[in-house]
Amino acid sequence: QVQLVESGGGLVQAGGSLRLSCSASGRIFRIVNMGWYRQTPGTQRDLVAELIGDSTNYVDSVKGRFTVSRDNAKNTVYLQMNSLKPEDTAVYYCNARIVQAYYTPAQQYWGQGTQVTVSS
Repeated sequence: QVQLVESGGGLVQAGGSLRLSCSASGRIFRIVNMGWYRQTPGTQRDLVAELIGDSTNYVDSVKGRFTVSRDNAKNTVYLQMNSLKPEDTAVYYCNARIVQAYYTPAQQYWGQGTQVTVSS
């Protein structure tokens, strides 16, 4: 099986920074993509940023403030969040599509979620 373990959430004042980390472990043949979603109570889980190969994709509201990166050797994805705003408050979830064995399809995995709270 595959596990995604996140760390780095917390409470920060507006304008501050946080760095989230997510490490994948278990039976991994190839990681197709990794990224971050966020969710607030009563809303759907929305994409924040993702890495597909060497390409990055960001939701408009975080462009220029958040940076997603990956350490392939460690199967770890990071989300550097700068100039945080109260509207960035949410539970952030790591997401990855992973192939566990040759000739098998990629499956989607989620982390447990980490709370990010930005005070005004």
